[in-house]
Amino acid sequence: MNSKGFLVLESGEIFSGVWHGDKSRLQGRAGEVVFNTGHSGYEEMATDPSYFSQILVMTAPQQGNYGEDDFVWESERIWIEGFVCVEIQDTKRENSWLSKLLKAGVPVLSEVDTRRLTLILREQGTTWGALVAADNESEARTKAEALIEKKKTEPTDWVHVVTTGAAREFEGLKVDGPRVAVLDYGCKKNSLRELRSRCSKVKVFPSRATAAEIKEFQPHGILLSNGPGDPALVEKAVDTVRELIGWRYIFGICMGHQILAQALGAKTYKLKFGHRGGNHPIQDKVLNRIYMTSQNHGYAVDEKTLPSGVEVTHVNLNDQTVSGVMDASRKVLSVQFHPESRPGPHDSAELFDYFVRQLT
Repeated sequence: MNSKGFLVLESGEIFSGVWHGDKSRLQGRAGEVVFNTGHSGYEEMATDPSYFSQILVMTAPQQGNYGEDDFVWESERIWIEGFVCVEIQDTKRENSWLSKLLKAGVPVLSEVDTRRLTLILREQGTTWGALVAADNESEARTKAEALIEKKKTEPTDWVHVVTTGAAREFEGLKVDGPRVAVLDYGCKKNSLRELRSRCSKVKVFPSRATAAEIKEFQPHGILLSNGPGDPALVEKAVDTVRELIGWRYIFGICMGHQILAQALGAKTYKLKFGHRGGNHPIQDKVLNRIYMTSQNHGYAVDEKTLPSGVEVTHVNLNDQTVSGVMDASRKVLSVQFHPESRPGPHDSAELFDYFVRQLT
């Protein structure tokens, strides 16, 4: 049964829409309100741990129109706190994506003016918000305020919340390939697929694993995965990576890029509204090409703080922010986007080949 619902931003703006599901059972939720410009891939986004504690606003108007399939999930669960769109497929013939969100307890608000919402987020920046079922704006604001305040008391190391509970080992598909250790900051399944297709063994470690634990595995290389939240608030990871720099070749992706940059001595900062979508152009000085990338992050590396010897190898052509760094002498490379895609273009998947070539 559908009823009236609201998205309330902490900055004061409020958006009304259609609340899907039984409002007596489906509770409201709070989170960072972010927008994604992708035209497809709603399942991959919702199951990407990088979206932990975020309410996902889709700028493309029609959602759920090609159904759902667990095969494309990027983790074992849905991580988003809410799903906001103009239209969501809800007919007798097809409502599978909507049903899956509601079964997971994720609030869904449709018939929202997402254009106005996105313009506000671009103008004032990412903000906290809450999705609530309510009869009027006054009731919605009261409910939302309580949810937002409660949300802010939760742990700030989001990476530690989404990481694997214990180390996991996977057989690779290439018998004579290298062994790779993965520090899991919120790793997507497709990163593991890309590695397994090129490696003999892949072992995934929790975000707070020690350098000694990584070294005991004796990998040929190390991958630092994507993940959610503020990289400056991730505990222990920077110290661990700092110990590993120069020992084996390290490849960082997204959060892994930010952790590596901090370990090298650089600082990160919060972007106004982040980069989220499958159409972000990148200049790549490693592969010597320009391509489109899949991105999902709210922070970036401050180029002015990069130490001597660390080269900017990738540049976001939309805003000239740092999208990748390399220090050949210390055997590190990292990128501020998703070469594993899912969703998005596969243009940069060759970076996995480049990484593996450094290990042989």
